[in-house]
Formats: sequence, C-alpha cells, structure tokens
Amino acid sequence: MRFKPGVDRRVHVFCAAGLWTAIGLILIMRGILLLQAADYLSLGLVGILFGTIKSLLVLDRSARQGIDRIRRFADNTCIGAVYSWKTWLLVFAMLSLGFILRAIKPSPLLFGPLVIAIGWGLIFSSRHAWQAWMNWKKLPQ
Repeated sequence: MRFKPGVDRRVHVFCAAGLWTAIGLILIMRGILLLQAADYLSLGLVGILFGTIKSLLVLDRSARQGIDRIRRFADNTCIGAVYSWKTWLLVFAMLSLGFILRAIKPSPLLFGPLVIAIGWGLIFSSRHAWQAWMNWKKLPQ
C-alpha cells in the first residue's frame, strides 16, 4: 500500500491560507529586525505600502486562482497538491534567493522594507483563502 497523505479540499484551503500567513509573519519579523538594528524602523511603513500594492495587483489574483484550483480537486487529494508544481518551484526559488541575499548582506535600508513588503503582501492576500475556508459550506463546491 502506498502512503498518500490525502485530505479534504477544505484542509487544502486552510493549508494555503496558513502557509501564506506564517511565511508572511516570518518575513515581516525578519524585516522589522533588520530595520530595528539599523534604527530605521519607520521604513517598515514603506514595506507595508508596497506590500499592499503587490497584494492588490498580483497576489490577490494568484490567491483566488489557487482557491478555484482547490475547489476542482476531488476529496482525498494529496496535501502536497495545495500548490501547483510551478508554484512549488517558485517557492524554492524564492527561498534560495533569500539565502543568497542574506549571505550577501545587502543594506538593511533596502532589504528590510523589501522583506516586509513581501511578507505583508502574502498576509494581506491570504484573506481570500481564510474567507473561503471560513465560508466553505456556504460556497458552491
């Protein structure tokens, strides 16, 4: 018998929302620590502004597409399918870029707001998945 961690579609939506939120919080905390160490914490507001713009222009569409994709799943689909393989590649590419940038140690004045913008964009756009998860029984399946 093959091990396949299949779950309900609502669990996929919860995981999608939870991952975006958790990763966003981690990035925001890293950005705050960078700016705090450089004594430029107020630049975090710039990150929030750009993160909101990125959320509204790019990430919201991606979040809605992901939810629609999950709705088309059959129940007991593997939990790893929460994201498409292209999205998983992007996740690993972004992780790699983050490791490289931390090794290079760019200026906290640039890197701090950038990390906050990415984190806030993820958190702000995760609202679509959280709403879908909370209203799952009310929505057309």
